[in-house]
Amino acid sequence: DSARSFPGIVRSVDEAGHEVGCHALYHETVGDPLFEIPGVKPLLPEEVPMRLKVATDWVAEALGRRPVSFRAPRLWGSTAVCNALEDLGYVADASYPLYYYAERLVPYHPSSEDWTQEGELSLLEIPNFADMSIESTDEYGRDRDQWPLFRTESAQALMKHIDGFIGYVSERDLPAVLCFYFHPWEFVPMPTELHYGEGSVVPDYFLVKNCGDYALQQLGELMRMLDDRGAKYLTAQQLAEGWE
Repeated sequence: DSARSFPGIVRSVDEAGHEVGCHALYHETVGDPLFEIPGVKPLLPEEVPMRLKVATDWVAEALGRRPVSFRAPRLWGSTAVCNALEDLGYVADASYPLYYYAERLVPYHPSSEDWTQEGELSLLEIPNFADMSIESTDEYGRDRDQWPLFRTESAQALMKHIDGFIGYVSERDLPAVLCFYFHPWEFVPMPTELHYGEGSVVPDYFLVKNCGDYALQQLGELMRMLDDRGAKYLTAQQLAEGWE
């Protein structure tokens, strides 16, 4: 719905040379929830194709062409999501949370029967990297996850986990594909409380900690360190088109 509300922003992002993808209709849970959020219910699998079609159409109206890359809100993807994306002509989905499933270290073509397994879909599933070189003490594996360490601590703190992941995949003769997930709102100061007509929402502090200038500064520092390691930057579409 953001694309429909702010089509000019969508076009400006595209004109600046960046990729415009899709992120569901209203940031709803389109896939399999990994943990419970009170009051938030996932879509039924049979609802997914219609919702993703509408979301795709709205982005296309603003962009002037259909998006071909997707990421599910909260990285909560599913087999139904992948099958719907395949039918809609998407080439890449960046929803696989490596911190949780802990299996797919590099991009893969998922199965139409189980999206976490390799299969026959032409869609490329791009894992969001996690530091698999460390032992997790969290029931969901979230201490291996990348986000939002770059701003709650620093780019250097995140880089330690990046180097750990690079070493982990190198030992297995695999390429290091680093898919990050950031949010535009992280680069704007965020309130610690939101008040609505009938109550208030107080997010956990880590969600809003250091949003704004510090986050932007640390993103630049992160990119500098990645450059020092010879990183090559690709859009999801470019990765999908070049992946063998």
